[in-house]
Amino acid sequence: MSNRRLSGSAVALVTPFRRDGSVDSDSLRRLVQFHRKAGTDIIIPCGTTGESPTLSTAEQSEIIRLVRDEAGSSMMVAAGAGTNATDHAVELARNAEAAGAEAILSVAPYYNKPSQAGFYQHYRHIAQAVSIPVIIYNVPGRTGSNVSADTIIRLASDFENILAVKEASDNMDQIMELLDRRPERFSVLTGEDMLILPFMALGGDGVISVAANQIPAAVRQLVDAMRAGNLDEARRINRTYRRLFKLNFIESNPVPVKYSLAEMGMIEEVYRLPLVPMAEENKSILRTELKNLGLI
Repeated sequence: MSNRRLSGSAVALVTPFRRDGSVDSDSLRRLVQFHRKAGTDIIIPCGTTGESPTLSTAEQSEIIRLVRDEAGSSMMVAAGAGTNATDHAVELARNAEAAGAEAILSVAPYYNKPSQAGFYQHYRHIAQAVSIPVIIYNVPGRTGSNVSADTIIRLASDFENILAVKEASDNMDQIMELLDRRPERFSVLTGEDMLILPFMALGGDGVISVAANQIPAAVRQLVDAMRAGNLDEARRINRTYRRLFKLNFIESNPVPVKYSLAEMGMIEEVYRLPLVPMAEENKSILRTELKNLGLI
């Protein structure tokens, strides 16, 4: 199992598609190179921002292998490998490990709304099925239910390869409880770009970021400024990009960020249904901000 701590600036990577709907491997390689140059710490393909619900198992493995190959030793490759059926989540986790992932990000079961005992058993089966680190992904806004701090701490204490949580709620009470009670080896990462500054001020370990797709160097600089206790610099960076952080959710993620990357000339603007292009008025708002920031 990797000894590298799950911390710093991690990108929830988009999946570029061609007009025929297939995975655009050439653009994917360029995106990985973009992150290598920017100093991204962890790259995470096949998550929510990578349109994971629309990827086949074969595509998941293909994407992870390509990202692993292109990343080299410069970045940790953690891969999205979660779903709401435990047996399938175990299968995805094993496939990700076999494809070269150094950790997996496993979303809490959605729609079926398990009890806390059910969440525990779900992650127990995943942790026991793989030898690589497991990152719990708690995102109540998408799943419809919350993995409690008690359950997360219990899992972290019981399984040595459950090494982090992506806490993508804005529940500051739960975040502080996790930070206060976690085992020393366990990392707590925010999933909200808007919260990087206050989250890390409380002792958080970093971010799994959507905005890092567009501005990886700036997100890394914000994280580094907070690690160094340089609040003035962190506030400056946060102030510069706060509107972009917000506009990335003007419609459902990853539609705005993929539109941005298409405007930046990095991918084609192609989504898989049920996701569709943004409304023209929202495109105009986001395009203006991208111009203001000098990204296009």
